[in-house]
Amino acid sequence: MPLIKTIKGKTPQIGKDCFIAENATIVGEVSMGDQCSIWFNTVVRGDVHYIKIGNKVNIQDGAVIHCTYQKSPTIIGDNVSIGHNAIVHGCTIKDNVLVGMGSIIMDDCVVESNSIIAAGAVVTKGTHIPSGSVFAGMPAKKIKDISPELSSGEIDRIANVYVKYSSWFK
Repeated sequence: MPLIKTIKGKTPQIGKDCFIAENATIVGEVSMGDQCSIWFNTVVRGDVHYIKIGNKVNIQDGAVIHCTYQKSPTIIGDNVSIGHNAIVHGCTIKDNVLVGMGSIIMDDCVVESNSIIAAGAVVTKGTHIPSGSVFAGMPAKKIKDISPELSSGEIDRIANVYVKYSSWFK
């Protein structure tokens, strides 16, 4: 049974047709859209500010989603995949984004739609990722524009397969 906990009178709101792994933790002011999946050992902690998650978002094993106290909420758009062991902290991720495994996105960053943050990238505080970009490295820098093949072959494909994977666990 996942840990879904009310903090300071705020209870997580979970949309329709979502999968939450048995050992996932979701606490506080969290709102989640439909067809989302929160995977094993993931923590979504809306205790110090709010977290808003759109539709068809998958947050993979070991990821941490958090905010900064009274300063930086976390907002995640639709059709977003957040890879294993990623950290998303006090930032905005718009629609159709892939956040690679082990990457870190820090406070006050904005990741515009149709972008990819490569595995292991560190997006430092306040960075603005333009739409259609691929960012990689430490600190993360633009390495190329996203191609239509990369968009459909990775961003859309991963979001769609995680809806399928989650159906196996329901």
